[in-house]
Amino acid sequence: MKKILFSMAVLAASFGMAQDLPENPEPGKCYVRCTTPDVYVNETVTITVKPGYKVLKTVPATYKTVTERVLVKEESKKLRIIPEEWGTEKVTYVSKEGGNSLNVIPASFGNASQTIEVKPAYAQWELGASAPDCDSGNPDDCRYWCYKGYPAEFQTIETATLASNASTNKTAIPEKSATYTKRILVSPAKVVEEIIPAVYDEITRTVLDKDAYTVEEMVAPITKSYTKEVLKEKGGLTTWKEVECELVTYQALPISWDSGSATLTAEAKTIIDTRLLPVLAQNPGAKVELASHTDAQGSASSNQDLSERRAKSVAQYLISKGINSSLLVANGYGETKLKNRCKDGVSCTSREHAINRRTEFRLINN
Repeated sequence: MKKILFSMAVLAASFGMAQDLPENPEPGKCYVRCTTPDVYVNETVTITVKPGYKVLKTVPATYKTVTERVLVKEESKKLRIIPEEWGTEKVTYVSKEGGNSLNVIPASFGNASQTIEVKPAYAQWELGASAPDCDSGNPDDCRYWCYKGYPAEFQTIETATLASNASTNKTAIPEKSATYTKRILVSPAKVVEEIIPAVYDEITRTVLDKDAYTVEEMVAPITKSYTKEVLKEKGGLTTWKEVECELVTYQALPISWDSGSATLTAEAKTIIDTRLLPVLAQNPGAKVELASHTDAQGSASSNQDLSERRAKSVAQYLISKGINSSLLVANGYGETKLKNRCKDGVSCTSREHAINRRTEFRLINN
């Protein structure tokens, strides 16, 4: 029921700022007006409030006493003869050259035979015996001639064959060596040139160190730098966006500020990264109020100034993370919104005072 009443209160407050209320709002839901914001960039302008100029100063001549090294006898030379040096060495030579001795191996023979034809084969006509039934009384009658062949006649002759021809065996006769002593030149005679160094003395005299001169000094101009916002991209129309109802009320941003300091520590930046940046990423275009409070210790004016500086430190860190500056409202409330009884003149514990030192954020309408 409280959420419903709060939602209606938010819508009623918004009605005075814009007549384009959300269409078909649901009971129990919370809405904020979001715009596509104008994109601004910071531009630093440097203004010369006093120009640079030059001044002239005269500087007198200065002198100094110097000690100089002067030559009183020039460098010279002398020559020294170094005789040659001899040594010996053993030289090896061949006293008798090597050769060979030869052993003759005579030829050897083997046994063989050779058959030759001593009479060739031949044939001749021969008169045969008379026939037994020959009726003639003449013995030469009734005889016939035969052409009779005779074989060739051969003879076998014993011969010798050459088994191996005459040859020689070679036997090496080693060479003989001997040595003799030879005298050799180790280093030849030479002439060495020796330097006789120069002789120096010291004198003292006064010399001009630096002549008189004029110094031209430039007095730098005095400038002041101012930061201004320059519109980079024009924003768009206003729209309504449903948000979690708890985000339109102050949410704690548990930053532990150092006493009297408005500088964000590494731990404080981590808290902003993990607690606040995700909310802005989930609600693009929504404006956020950064509220910083102090306790009642110290003067009201110093507490007001400290709270404003702390709220601006959070805003500047968000801008460095890419959040558009037009979506950030940094407010310092000093000690005006204490959460307990610990106002001026009331004795409280350190823990009670710590409750009032806080930084909070909430989503607000554009």
